[in-house]
Amino acid sequence: MKRFAALLFCTAFIEAAVARAGDDKPRLVPPAKGPIAVAFVLTEGATMIDFAGPWEVFQDVVVDGNQAFRLYTVSDSRASLTISGGMTVVPDYTFDDAPPPRVVVIPAQGGRSPRMLAWIKQMATDGDVVMSVCTGAFKLAMTGVLDGKSATTHHDFYDEFAKRFPKVRLVRGRRFVDSGPKLFTAGGLTSGIDLALHIVELYFGRTIAENTAKYLEYEGQGWVRDRS
Repeated sequence: MKRFAALLFCTAFIEAAVARAGDDKPRLVPPAKGPIAVAFVLTEGATMIDFAGPWEVFQDVVVDGNQAFRLYTVSDSRASLTISGGMTVVPDYTFDDAPPPRVVVIPAQGGRSPRMLAWIKQMATDGDVVMSVCTGAFKLAMTGVLDGKSATTHHDFYDEFAKRFPKVRLVRGRRFVDSGPKLFTAGGLTSGIDLALHIVELYFGRTIAENTAKYLEYEGQGWVRDRS
């Protein structure tokens, strides 16, 4: 009986250690010094929660007593934009003068321009992460970087997305999809919170992501993934 109990204890200890090791293994490398720059691409009619959700997640990440991310907005110009619900936002930078970001967030929005699409495509090469939320996936797909890859979007727009972008493998019913080494697409609205927490985990491990979710009092578990 004692040998059996000891065996159970050892097995449980090993399994827990393996789980912890997997949980806290980052896959993205933060800069050696300073916070991670996150650019939010905004145009007229951008959906508030699509970018406000990830914004809140990233701005609440604290590592060793310091904020881990530096956030700013970028658009074609610094002219004020009307966001869903009527809020006015003045972009911090334009695509011509924005500091190089490590992470780019593309929410659902009405506008697009050749400069915007070219900038997003370049960031998919230069940065660590380009993530879309909701129908922001349409903007990302317009650049061609999702061709041959999997992606998701808001469930109301599955059929339209599949029709417009036949080279992209549409994934239905997922909170978010790892579309490529640097590309991520989230479903609608609150799915952006899950994807942002996933990105936090990729940079800093499961524990930091869990602490951030707890601070936010966010009880959704859609961001928690087994990463083999």
